[in-house]
Amino acid sequence: MDDGGTGVAQLGRVHHEGIANVSLENPLLMQTRRHFFKQCGVGLGTLALTSLLNEGRAAKEADLVNPLAPKKPHFPGKAKSVIFLFMAGGPSQLELFDHKPKLAELHGKPVPDEVIKGKRFAFMDSFTKETPKVLATRRKFDKHGECGTYVSDCLPHIAGIVDDLAIIRSMQTNVFNHAPAKIFVNTGSPQFGRPSMGAWVTYGIGSESKDLPGFVVLQSGPRGPRGGAPNWGSGFLPTTYQGVPFRTSGEPILNLNRPAGVSEDRQRQVLDAVKDLNAEHLADTGDPEIATRIASYEMAYRMQTSAPELIDLAKEDKKTLDMYGAEQGKPSFANNCLLARRLVERGVRFVQLYHTDWDHHGSGEVNLTTGLDKVCKDVDQACAALVKDLKQRGLLDSTLVVWGGEFGRTPMGEVRDSVGRNHHIEAYTMWLAGGGVKAGLSLGATDELGYAAVEDRVHVHDLQATILHLLGFDHTKLTFRFQGRDFRLTDVHGEVVKKLLA
Repeated sequence: MDDGGTGVAQLGRVHHEGIANVSLENPLLMQTRRHFFKQCGVGLGTLALTSLLNEGRAAKEADLVNPLAPKKPHFPGKAKSVIFLFMAGGPSQLELFDHKPKLAELHGKPVPDEVIKGKRFAFMDSFTKETPKVLATRRKFDKHGECGTYVSDCLPHIAGIVDDLAIIRSMQTNVFNHAPAKIFVNTGSPQFGRPSMGAWVTYGIGSESKDLPGFVVLQSGPRGPRGGAPNWGSGFLPTTYQGVPFRTSGEPILNLNRPAGVSEDRQRQVLDAVKDLNAEHLADTGDPEIATRIASYEMAYRMQTSAPELIDLAKEDKKTLDMYGAEQGKPSFANNCLLARRLVERGVRFVQLYHTDWDHHGSGEVNLTTGLDKVCKDVDQACAALVKDLKQRGLLDSTLVVWGGEFGRTPMGEVRDSVGRNHHIEAYTMWLAGGGVKAGLSLGATDELGYAAVEDRVHVHDLQATILHLLGFDHTKLTFRFQGRDFRLTDVHGEVVKKLLA
């Protein structure tokens, strides 16, 4: 028995030593599953946590890859989209909307010193050569619509829709030079580098359109607006929210079309490969600009079909084209107004039209006679048609239309080649329609010369706050943290103009 026991013990010892020897050569053979999960640093708890983190990261990636996905505003807004008709250069409210008979009475007389004492103007030399003189308008004003609003004979078509408009005659701004003044209206700051209004809106609520940008810019007139692209830029917001300028003939966007010799399948393969590489980089860094890059490639691919279809006005009937004064294939403000309607029909959130030149100082053709006649003819019919067309299609209630420029014009004339007025920030006129605005309203008033707002003053920041309110935003809460502080469109200013609300 002893021998047997010894034999069994020896066999066991040999067997154990054999395993020990093997384990020294390959320790993994001695690991149980419990030891493995305990010692390898990825226990069941760690694996579960990693899985949850990956799911969270995947969800975050999904949000980043589609930064323009529709989002809910702070509260239900009346407006779902905005069409901003920007009259670049500063339209003269005294020739268009602000009827001042006193100007005719004082025409040619020096303006009282107390009116301009301590004030600054864009071209001080034209006012320092001699005391500026009051300039009467040559335009005839009449009351129009059931609301009895004064509009001049420069704008007969807009006069016909005054019952649909809210006209603000008491606008004020801070900046009297063109580029910074435009930047101020669009971004809330005269300094370059802040996000534009359209960028803030698309950042806040995204866009309903999957095949077109959320923010589109259309331009017409002899040149582009002073200040250029920063007027529709995204500033420190991700660049996916910046405005995309469209051309209204030929290629809507240069280099959008597929290169010759490249098939659709081949292009799709390249885009998919680039998307995969960018997605890996995005997962590693979380950089929103990579999400913008992914979204931009995909949007450009879809726009190869959607953009040419958008600018093709052949499907619009003759009655509609005639109402706008639009012509197929001929770039114009009228065509752009019609395109603006087509854009909001397709879910685009913010459309901005720029038309020049309203800078009527009285130099050459840029004057208050022939120059004003021309630019009014360019826009009058199309602006009225846009409001009518949106209304008849049931879109006006959900589309906010804004009309105006960066500032107004002085009651005093300028000594130049012909008849003109200087830049003016103390009082000017803008109008709004649709999107929750009270129709048939005339808000605010100026003094007898039209120099200063004296009733219901509306500052640019107040207008910005009101536009955001109509879209469902509390303007104080639509913010973005940058360089250690929370920025917003209205900066630290602005009050919603409740009298404008329907």
